[in-house]
Amino acid sequence: MTAIIIDKRFCGPPNSGNGGYVCGRLARHIPGAVEVTLRAPPPLDTALAAVATDGGTWELRDGAKVVATGRTTSVELARIEAASFEEARAAELLTPVKPHEHPLPTCFVCGPARAKGDGLRIFAGSLARHTAVLAASWTPDPNLAGEDGLVAPEFLWSALDCPTGFACNCDPQSGSYDSTPLLLGRMSARIEARPHPGDHCIITAWPTGRDGRKRTAEAALHDEAGRLLAVAKTTWIAVDRDVQLGRG
Repeated sequence: MTAIIIDKRFCGPPNSGNGGYVCGRLARHIPGAVEVTLRAPPPLDTALAAVATDGGTWELRDGAKVVATGRTTSVELARIEAASFEEARAAELLTPVKPHEHPLPTCFVCGPARAKGDGLRIFAGSLARHTAVLAASWTPDPNLAGEDGLVAPEFLWSALDCPTGFACNCDPQSGSYDSTPLLLGRMSARIEARPHPGDHCIITAWPTGRDGRKRTAEAALHDEAGRLLAVAKTTWIAVDRDVQLGRG
């Protein structure tokens, strides 16, 4: 058993952890590509237990409550979208959610109220040449480095998280965007390589389907030279606004 504390800096909704970051923290205990299912809002500033089960999975527990489960998986994407750093910067200007309309302005990954160097400030918007593909630039801050000097894996999970949520609200046929409140339910990721802080990175994300309240998307992370760093698949759940804010 290992204790994990989700610092309040790493919030998604105001009172719970950013889904991608929490998935990435649990995934550190599991070799290879990993699938994590979030089963309850991850509490902040609370000692959670990461526990290996007899079935070969891991559980993140808050006392008796299971917050998340993780297992080894295979993460293969039917296609991988890419963009240049300049295209990603231009796409950010087309982000579908303006700062004053952002549903979670203090989110560690996509919150516009977070200061540079504190939050990741990843603002995905549609590519000019393909409105159903979102892109954003990301230059990791030095404070995201792990002990080996490379960006810690949980921050790659984080960076791939919110752009897929934005993508889930895009209609791939019309390119239109709706503002349905969503929460991350499941995320799978495969990390090929980790960048250094200060490297120019590009995130692309695109919707892959809808089934009732479930919406799915995929994402990729490349460096400026076009090297693939990581890929992810996500399932998001449409919820009431109060549930998104942790009040439901």
